[in-house]
Amino acid sequence: MGGRRTKEIKVEEVVSSAPVAERKEESSAPKKRHSSGPKKVRGKAYREARGKIDPQAYPLEEAVRKVKEISYSNFDASVDAHINLGLEAGKAEHQLRSFLALPHGTGKAVKVLVFAEGPAAKAAKEAGADQIGDEALLEGVAQGKAPDFGAVIATPAFMPKLAKVARVLGPRGLMPTPKNGTVTENPAEVVAQLKKGRVEIKTEAQPIVHVSIGKVSFPEADLIENLKAVVAELNRIKPAKVSGAYIKSIFLAPTMGPSVKVDLTSL
Repeated sequence: MGGRRTKEIKVEEVVSSAPVAERKEESSAPKKRHSSGPKKVRGKAYREARGKIDPQAYPLEEAVRKVKEISYSNFDASVDAHINLGLEAGKAEHQLRSFLALPHGTGKAVKVLVFAEGPAAKAAKEAGADQIGDEALLEGVAQGKAPDFGAVIATPAFMPKLAKVARVLGPRGLMPTPKNGTVTENPAEVVAQLKKGRVEIKTEAQPIVHVSIGKVSFPEADLIENLKAVVAELNRIKPAKVSGAYIKSIFLAPTMGPSVKVDLTSL
């Protein structure tokens, strides 16, 4: 008596009948890379400059001398001060902002445009303003022709006229505002400060101040006096009720080159 023959299934068939689509998806799926990217490698010039200084804090005079020595740019580099403060990040009363005309300037020439009329315009021109703005200039800026200036100052009475060029001046950081002192009844005073070398002293998101104190070509004494002026201004605007170390550390660095730590007791 015949019966139904049971099909014999081989092991090979079971393996081969596994979902092919799944195996294909696995093979085609991108493999995760665990590399965090290439490690930044400093150039030879930087490494040579770094080898000329120690991690120790240097007396101010020696720190300035070192910064001038280790600058390896082929142009007259700036010398920047990076000052860490004992303040709380994000605390409104610990957000500092001030303007200071350095005793010896920054070494950077600033072209200044002033929008003013009458005696204020005349005084600004005598103080060194490179140009007094008029309606024709405003019309050109409104058409997208950004003025070739490093700073723009305006009297409060002129501000309504500048509203139509805010979209051009704003993105370039040139729009006058009361906050940075470029909207004033006395534009001549601000022009004189900018021409002398006014710098902005303000804290970043963290309680750190970055400010230029001059050029590598400056005499050491001028850089020292400029830095001391910045420190004096920081002490002047020190928030009330700040206890403990206020200025925690100061580093000086050229535009191209490593930083040098300053011994605070030498200030």
